[in-house]
Amino acid sequence: MLLSRFEYRAARTVQEALDLCAEQPGSRYLAGGTDLLPQLRGRRRVARVIDIKRIAELRTIREREDRGLTIGAAVPLGEIVTSRAVRERYPLLCDCCNAVGAYPLRNRATMTGNICNASPAADTAVALLALDALVVARGPAGTREIPLAGFFAGPGQTVLRPGEMVTAVVLPAATAHMRGSYQRLSRRRGMDLATVGVLVGRGHEGLQPRHRVALAAVAPTPVRVVAAEALLDRDPLGEVTRAAEAARAAARPITDVRGSAEYRREMVGVLVERAVKSLP
Repeated sequence: MLLSRFEYRAARTVQEALDLCAEQPGSRYLAGGTDLLPQLRGRRRVARVIDIKRIAELRTIREREDRGLTIGAAVPLGEIVTSRAVRERYPLLCDCCNAVGAYPLRNRATMTGNICNASPAADTAVALLALDALVVARGPAGTREIPLAGFFAGPGQTVLRPGEMVTAVVLPAATAHMRGSYQRLSRRRGMDLATVGVLVGRGHEGLQPRHRVALAAVAPTPVRVVAAEALLDRDPLGEVTRAAEAARAAARPITDVRGSAEYRREMVGVLVERAVKSLP
């Protein structure tokens, strides 16, 4: 199917991109385009596509004063997973980035595009939830930071306001060095959306372990399961069965071509136990 007709513009600065969006209702920003362009072959209609890949400040991974990291909106997934700073301090993000598509796609697709598409099955979203990531958005009213836990509003929906553009994702220093296990089921090996995705992460606050549990593809949005985390903090192996039950209770799956709701809910518990037992 041919692409629907639209006007293409390439911005050189963030302000130029915002101005181009403001002057043409129905505009969309394009970072990698691996989600947007297939949508344009379907029913989605867009008046103007604004390419942000040439904006220099969006193409960098920057060290923050608090020892966290800022990842620009136009940084491809392939650059994230090869970044030494990300690999050493946020390894579970690399694991989830590597689960997206295939190698050639990751050299084009961006993490920001993955979360702005707001698929319930977004692989990078579970890592960012576990890491307490912040989304930096700029728009007509200025700049704001949005906790990723409050970023998703539903399937394909975010809390971004009209005209707002995500410029970066912030990884806080407090969750650096968290290790994790991302367990993912799909219909086939290779490039496919997750049928069920479960991430269990473990960090430390002093000598006390701190766990994170995040689910993909089993609710209207990616979701964090605080009840399961509290149980694992108390006794990871002793409470793993109850943590798995808490994760099942938090899941709200649907039945579709990838699997039934009953199968997905059951596999959430199986994957939580599998992830806990495989934590480094």
